[in-house]
Amino acid sequence: MEGSSIRTLEKICVFCGANYGKDESYVKAAHRLGEVLGKKGINLIYGGGSLGLMGCVSTATAVHERRVLGIVPSTFTEKN
Repeated sequence: MEGSSIRTLEKICVFCGANYGKDESYVKAAHRLGEVLGKKGINLIYGGGSLGLMGCVSTATAVHERRVLGIVPSTFTEKN
């Protein structure tokens, strides 16, 4: 379209579980998502966990040298 500009996606926020789920396809999909993000040059913002599906997405993204920013809610880090 004349006069329009196309913006490329630079980063995306992903919300997923710290568990692997009951179906192996969840793990494969999470890994594949991270792989695609990394190969496309898209940085990841996510829940900060290294376990489960969060860990799969973040690790697969980081392998491709993309920025991975984990945001952990303060309720998880505060001491009672």
